[in-house]
Amino acid sequence: MLPINKIFQKVIICCLMIIMAGTTVKAQTTIPTWWFGVSGAANFNFNDGTTQRLNNSLIAPTAFHKGHDVRPYASILTEYRPAGIWGVSLNIAYDGRGGKFKEVEAPCNCPATLETNTSYIAIEPSLRLTVPSTGLYFFAGPRVAFNINKDFEYTQLKQPNTNGELSAMRKTLVSGQVGAGYDIMVSSANSTTKVSISPFVSFHPYFGQEPRSIESWSVTTVRAGIALKFGKASKVAPKEVTTTPVPMHDFVFNVTAPKAVPAKRQVSEALPLRNSVFFDEGSNQIPGRYITLSKDASATFREDQLQNEQSDNMTGRSARQLSVYHNILNILGDRLRSNPGATILLTGAAAKGPGEGKALAEAVKQYLVTEFAIDASRIAIAGRTRPLIPSEQPGGTKELVLLRAGDRRVDISSSSPELLTEVGGDMMKPVQINATQADPLDSHVIFNIDSAKQLLKSWSVDITDEKGTAQHFGPFINDQESISGATILGNNPGGDYKVVMTGETRKGLPIRKESTVHLIRQDETVSKGLRYSILYDFDKSNSIASYDKFLTDVVSASITDGSTVIIHGHTDNIGDEEHNMKLSTERAHDVQHTLELALAKAGKTNVKFETIGFGEDLSKAPFENNFVEERFYNRTVIIDIIPVK
Repeated sequence: MLPINKIFQKVIICCLMIIMAGTTVKAQTTIPTWWFGVSGAANFNFNDGTTQRLNNSLIAPTAFHKGHDVRPYASILTEYRPAGIWGVSLNIAYDGRGGKFKEVEAPCNCPATLETNTSYIAIEPSLRLTVPSTGLYFFAGPRVAFNINKDFEYTQLKQPNTNGELSAMRKTLVSGQVGAGYDIMVSSANSTTKVSISPFVSFHPYFGQEPRSIESWSVTTVRAGIALKFGKASKVAPKEVTTTPVPMHDFVFNVTAPKAVPAKRQVSEALPLRNSVFFDEGSNQIPGRYITLSKDASATFREDQLQNEQSDNMTGRSARQLSVYHNILNILGDRLRSNPGATILLTGAAAKGPGEGKALAEAVKQYLVTEFAIDASRIAIAGRTRPLIPSEQPGGTKELVLLRAGDRRVDISSSSPELLTEVGGDMMKPVQINATQADPLDSHVIFNIDSAKQLLKSWSVDITDEKGTAQHFGPFINDQESISGATILGNNPGGDYKVVMTGETRKGLPIRKESTVHLIRQDETVSKGLRYSILYDFDKSNSIASYDKFLTDVVSASITDGSTVIIHGHTDNIGDEEHNMKLSTERAHDVQHTLELALAKAGKTNVKFETIGFGEDLSKAPFENNFVEERFYNRTVIIDIIPVK
């Protein structure tokens, strides 16, 4: 049997669903003062206490205590609702309060049952409180009930069934009720005959609801139903309404361009290492995309081999950075080998339970022991059903396959500082790698238009060079967009460009703004910049708290006066696109705020920030979203520090 509070909760939810179906109409008549109607409902009755003497000729061998059942309720009603929030109502009703008691066992090992069929004529006056400008109302008042039926049905194994009337029944009960309802108008706004359908729910506590003058049997009731009400209204004379045209929002459009458009930039990047190894569904083997070495190859492997420059990177991070992460087992083995006092804990998580999670952790341990000759006593393993910070959230229903793939993994933890960085205490020390960025972000032209997301359907830009050659970009929907300076220049070494922004408001009105931009190509590879990254858990924008020390002590210390700091936030492709755009922007601005505070304390004020969120934009995402680790690495904020030229 469900507890009363659970049933009460379910009844309220059902009523709210009915309420949401109601529509609001613009009043063109008065609101009736008097309403008349009928109602029907179900009484969810809960019996408590004790009853055993059914009448003067029948005493059950074992007392009955608890029971429940559903019985009907029907009433005729009237309501008086003067102007304002207060009113009164009256229901005269047939009120079924019977119920079935939980089966008991007689001393002869004979099961016995009791069902009561008590019912009443009830008079229920109530004080009514209406929430202004809505159909929601609350009511409370007494209940006076007159008994009209006191039948019962008693059965006991090996005994004939007994039907009769309960003795010592009170002829009159005085109790109370509280409840809520919602008036949904179903008549037209012009009709003077008003009709409303009103779902309602009420609670009748056991106080005053002891049906008999003997024993301690009491009844608590939750009532849920619907009322049909009629009222007579009068026409309202139309009022002349003078409207003042609302002026169109004066959109502010501006363009920010680099002094020179670099073709390439050398970058020293601190690549964070996610301390997780992800396993494919149905397999306990380390996936083939992770780079594993033979015993001979592992003997010569060193982490610093991954630092050497290889091929160029695009604006984001290329497959090379992902390849560094896919060496995580070799990096871990090299660090354990170089620090013989360090120990680790491998915690595997799998939906089928801790046993399978432990099997995943054992696969990682065996690789380190077999190929890197790490003493097994230095590696502890554990199993869980879900990781400590899971991607799948309670109550989630969307894209569960992708989220659960992120929860099938082995997490690496350690108290040894040689293995893990101080960043939150749960991330492996980053790997320092050198790369060359083609078309770096500081070569992009930034276009800003205020309130575009809120007020515009879309907007575009047309950029025309001095020869009259035009390029069209768009449509866009966000407040900020960036376009590669190299794309705008094409084959031109530089020049002045006319920028025309055109858009359409959500009311269908056109807008147009103009600006200019001067660009110069810089063909040589420019001086080295620095790049740092912050990784986030799924759908989290406040994980930045665990990175404060890293941003303050490491990142801000690397920013010199006159530098430009480009911060760009990203998400994976799970979830709503608009939500992901907001999430990435929040992440990026959180990082900027932390850095600004650290720089101010250090007395560095001549630093320029360019901060933007790209959401799940695939053209700007650091990685693809094909593998679970790619999605984890796309939940990031990337910080590029460009030194003063």
